Amino acid sequence: MERAARIHKYGAPEALRIEPIEVPLPGPGEALIRHRAIGLNFVEVYFRRGMFPVPALPAVLGNEGVGIVEAVDAGVTGIAVGDRVVYADGPLGAYATVRLYPADQLVRLPDTISDDQAAASFLRGVTARMLLKEAVSLRPGDTVLFHAAAGGVGLLFAQWARALGIRVIGTVSHDAKVEAAYRAGCFAVINYTREDFVARVHALTAGEGVAAVFDGVGQATFLKSLEILRPRGMLAVFGKTSGEPPALSPFLLAPKSLSVTWPIRPVYTASRELREASAADLFDAIGQGILDVGPSRSYGLDDIVSAHHDLEQRKIIGAAVIKP
Repeated sequence: MERAARIHKYGAPEALRIEPIEVPLPGPGEALIRHRAIGLNFVEVYFRRGMFPVPALPAVLGNEGVGIVEAVDAGVTGIAVGDRVVYADGPLGAYATVRLYPADQLVRLPDTISDDQAAASFLRGVTARMLLKEAVSLRPGDTVLFHAAAGGVGLLFAQWARALGIRVIGTVSHDAKVEAAYRAGCFAVINYTREDFVARVHALTAGEGVAAVFDGVGQATFLKSLEILRPRGMLAVFGKTSGEPPALSPFLLAPKSLSVTWPIRPVYTASRELREASAADLFDAIGQGILDVGPSRSYGLDDIVSAHHDLEQRKIIGAAVIKP
């Protein structure tokens, strides 16, 4: 009997229960995947709490995984039994030893990328690439600010930005995370819980401000992030770990002709062509040594409650994976 981590109601990490599941048969367009590593992402906390509703309860959480294809529907092309694949952003259900997944959304893994590397980096790496290379137009020499720079996306963003000649100021929520952000390539790091990041950024940029702010924090940083943008700067919001951002009057943007965007991965990887191009760029950056993707730690599936507590308490620096 296979196993999965399910929730029967929204709530604290203890709402996650390890339960037996039957091995399903692939339906039209589906592949059966046996997991070898599963991504652990903060967005899964939103689903567990009910901030993002699941399609139905009970539900198996998790939206990123790596595994071996064990069976495919007769009509599936492009993916075959025995392929080692990675996925993210499709239907929930990764917190399991096996699962079904739409075959046309799977990406084959090159031999140069390990299971753990892929599970630790695919969702985060594609997100970092989207923010850095597509959501905002940046040039070598530009200075940007990245909130939560010691998180999984932030560490990859800073490494990749450094290789492209873009200067990153990082903010963190705890002094223990400062060194990790510096190692990743930030040229300055600010603990925004005890230091005014607006004043510090103005000092670091001689009052000019930054070309862009990348904000996955939300409520606690949103309005202040607008203050540190240079004229025609861009605020790219991609998360809300501190809560919903406040309502925004467009007149706040007018004095410096600022822009605000909320890019989401499914739009930037909406087709197989876009998805595979993003993945190939990510895998190439890992292979060249531009990106050290970790993971920094791993949990067993039986440890999923502890893993979610660590997520909520910001104890994980970088990426973590679940080993089924």
